[in-house]
Amino acid sequence: MSFIARLFRSTDDRAPLIPLYNAIVTRGREPHWYVEGGVADTLDGRFDMIAAILSLVLIRLEGDEDSRLASARLTELFVSDMDGQLRQIGIGDVMVGKHIGKMMAALGGRLTAYRAALGGDDAALGEALARNLYRGDAPPAGQLAHVVAGLRAFADALAASAPADLVSGALPRA
Repeated sequence: MSFIARLFRSTDDRAPLIPLYNAIVTRGREPHWYVEGGVADTLDGRFDMIAAILSLVLIRLEGDEDSRLASARLTELFVSDMDGQLRQIGIGDVMVGKHIGKMMAALGGRLTAYRAALGGDDAALGEALARNLYRGDAPPAGQLAHVVAGLRAFADALAASAPADLVSGALPRA
């Protein structure tokens, strides 16, 4: 496809992934993460929770050769959403790029940390969550255990799900 054709295309390659992205955001905004799990109900806390859910989905999709493009498009939706959120809260054009860069670095760090932690026991996942989701300030043990159990169950449900089902927006209940 030529540059001109791509510039004026009427379809967005990311459109089929919007239901999945919306499901990820919805899952990340479930009240139990913030009430029982003690995740900060702030802009940063909501970003961290959505990034955790997104990370688990991306980790699942990266294991499937046919889903790699979908994974990239899903990440693009995340960037687009974060760009819009930053602008909505009044961040100017000059600073949006810098904030997006930091957010992408944070997502990359979380992907690495959660990928490693999911291969270990719940203590390893708890340590990764304390560093990333709670930004080094771990909550009481019961709250951390709630989030560890919820994310571990979600990761297990994702592993049992067909990538095509995920790409269509059908997140498993865990």
